Amino acid sequence: MNPIHFPEFLEGNPYILGEGAVIERLRRNSDLELDPNIVNSAFIYDASKRAALESIYREYLDIGFQYDLPLLLSTPTWRASRERIANAGYGGKDVNGDNFRFLDAFRNSYGAYAQKVVVCGLLSCRGDAYNPAEALAAADAHEFHTWQAMMLAEAGVDFLLAATLPALSEAIGLASALGATGKPYIVSFVVRPEGTLLNGTPLKEAIDAIDAAVSPRPLAYLVNCTHASIFRAALLHEVNSSSRVRERVVGLLANTAALNPEELDHRVDLVEEAPETFGQSVAGLHGELGMKILGGCCGTDDRHIRYLATQLASG
Repeated sequence: MNPIHFPEFLEGNPYILGEGAVIERLRRNSDLELDPNIVNSAFIYDASKRAALESIYREYLDIGFQYDLPLLLSTPTWRASRERIANAGYGGKDVNGDNFRFLDAFRNSYGAYAQKVVVCGLLSCRGDAYNPAEALAAADAHEFHTWQAMMLAEAGVDFLLAATLPALSEAIGLASALGATGKPYIVSFVVRPEGTLLNGTPLKEAIDAIDAAVSPRPLAYLVNCTHASIFRAALLHEVNSSSRVRERVVGLLANTAALNPEELDHRVDLVEEAPETFGQSVAGLHGELGMKILGGCCGTDDRHIRYLATQLASG
């Protein structure tokens, strides 16, 4: 398969269907145990766990294929930093590269449709993604995240995605680590309805700060792990958002629960909304705010992504 040039892919498609939940769906399966350090990154090394992972990704690929929509998949490497990999006992394996090759082979099994599927290398913050007090300082974040960013870039991902970021300081360091790889990259925040990051930084200040501090700057920004109603309120906030924010933010990977992260974190019961409600509200962000990357996060499964796909394909 010819390499996908992600900036052209993003520019050339009116919308891109994002995958739904992966880690959270695996967590719901009582027969599967997530690693306390690297979560699902070692699933590819165990036959039964790999099969469970494949099943979820196949559902999302089948939906994209059925509706002939451009599709975004992310590597199962959300927690695959060098520190966590060593703590999990997988220091002798190329965990990041192996996970990309797993997804790359999987998309290539879809023939010509593979050219419509982009695979991003997924990273996140070092500590609790919902606790901004644990965020690293910018210089420390650059040093901490450089290794994983390079491992994913060298493996051949189409672009890099730093997701579920609660605070500006670590986002700046992460962005500089991603930019140094030479790969296009996107930074994704969790936001509050008043238009701020979880640590209170206004969205407009966060984006302006990263764009000014890091070269090359992010290709664009996303929001993830946030309900569509909260996302809409954040982007339209009269004080903490701006027209520039709405230009630089290109999409949402949405939760099904209109709750804040503190209410959702470590929750035992599943909080979800009907696939029809989810699909209509998320797809509506394309027409109202020009969002291009639209998919799911906590609470979603193939039903939610399928209904979203029907809305995008018919729009």
